[in-house]
Amino acid sequence: MRIAKVKGIAAIAAIAFAFAAAAWAATPSPYAGQQNREIRSLSESEVADLLAGKGMGYAKAAELNGYPGPAHVLELRSELGLSAEQLAQTQAIFQRMESSAKSLGAELVQAERALDASFRNREVSPDSLARALERIAAIEGKLRNVHLGAHLEQTRVLSPAQAARYARLRGYAGDAGDAGGHHGHHPVDVTGHQPRDDPAHQIGGRERTGGVVDEHPLGAPAEGVE
Repeated sequence: MRIAKVKGIAAIAAIAFAFAAAAWAATPSPYAGQQNREIRSLSESEVADLLAGKGMGYAKAAELNGYPGPAHVLELRSELGLSAEQLAQTQAIFQRMESSAKSLGAELVQAERALDASFRNREVSPDSLARALERIAAIEGKLRNVHLGAHLEQTRVLSPAQAARYARLRGYAGDAGDAGGHHGHHPVDVTGHQPRDDPAHQIGGRERTGGVVDEHPLGAPAEGVE
């Protein structure tokens, strides 16, 4: 009796496993369809964003830690009460960012196209792969530096109260509001509190050049984080 019961359980388990295996085998890859892309590793929208100098999330480390980005500062210039001098400085930061980002974005697209072609044409080798990936990593590092560096520049332009208001308007700080009582152009924590260790204070006056990517100097809505 017990043997028959064990056999029955084993049979049910085998059937369940067979069904699960069949279902798994029939599940298409999430990459299905992407083999028809011009560049397999990049979607058409990603290519367009890189060539247009969009941010694509490269500046999240700054944006989400209290360092405003120039594109959205321009977008919110009325709400932030930018002075004429602040507006001019912000527009200059944005234009440098956008210019650099477009140039580096074009380089990155070309590097990804070359990598894709090497695999498609069966011409890739361990050495050529390493060189291609080093090039891509270098370009992406420069591109990220452009975006993050622009946020550093922008933070020096704003007052702490403006930076706190920016965080609230962007949805990062609840009702933290205009955190007053601070002096100098310091990054403001997205919770509305002033950090004890102020990295912006240590940056000095050297200006970074670079271009943002998802922001518009005329104040048109920008997508993504910058």
